[in-house]
Amino acid sequence: MSATSTVSGSPTALYGGQAGRRVTVRDIAAAKQRGERWPMVTAYDAMTARLFDQAGIPVMLVGDSAAMVVYGYDSTLPVTVDDLVTLTAAVVRGSSRAMVVADLPFASYQASPEQALASAARFMKEAGAHAVKLEGGRRVLPQIETLVSAGVPVMGHLGLTPQSVNVFGGYRVQGRGQSGDELMADAKALEHVGAFAVVLECVPADLAARVTAALSVPTIGIGAGPACDAQVLVWQDLMGLTPHPAKFVKKYADLAGEMDHAVRAFADDVVSGAFPGPEHSYR
Repeated sequence: MSATSTVSGSPTALYGGQAGRRVTVRDIAAAKQRGERWPMVTAYDAMTARLFDQAGIPVMLVGDSAAMVVYGYDSTLPVTVDDLVTLTAAVVRGSSRAMVVADLPFASYQASPEQALASAARFMKEAGAHAVKLEGGRRVLPQIETLVSAGVPVMGHLGLTPQSVNVFGGYRVQGRGQSGDELMADAKALEHVGAFAVVLECVPADLAARVTAALSVPTIGIGAGPACDAQVLVWQDLMGLTPHPAKFVKKYADLAGEMDHAVRAFADDVVSGAFPGPEHSYR
């Protein structure tokens, strides 16, 4: 399997490719055709966005998970368009190659297609987002149709949709039994109206595999097994900052431990007078 493709006349590897232009929905579609898997991570500020961009991450999501990991709420529901527009603009400024996808937060699109377009327009015009993501299946098809027809790339989100956590009665696996048929129908409907990718969150691995095989657009898994075309994690989860991560999280670093050690060392040096030393002082 080739690691590169030619899109718009330019050789491009989706993951780890050279800087020079942004990843586009055409690149995402081509990766699906090649059978190429790729990573997506969340980002909420310019500094981490720059690091992830330099690492070759092709897609960054400014998720409504910022409600919890940035603003300290206990769910995604309180975060607003104003909150996320500011964060999205920072991620766009901090990156040069990755596609930046912005979450449409709770109550910013459910009321009508017109509301969805007004919210998406703010992310595109004020923050420079390249696409938006919204949650739900057939109930949000009118919103997706309106956005796509207006030129806004849309990423769908099925399974455990955190904005509906109160309806689900908690963060639970979705799509078991007959509800799997409903999820499959929703996924096909999202593709039909123009979604360029579909996130599958907390669904059985066998169902995610069937949905991935049935769609011509890529699936992005989070707690959905290994068969999805891409995988996404909240960056604080994969870096070991989250105290009690979900089962689907693999911790790739222990930044919590490193940061604890560093700040304690700094504090000890200040108390003892070891910092600042002559090398940290001006003459």
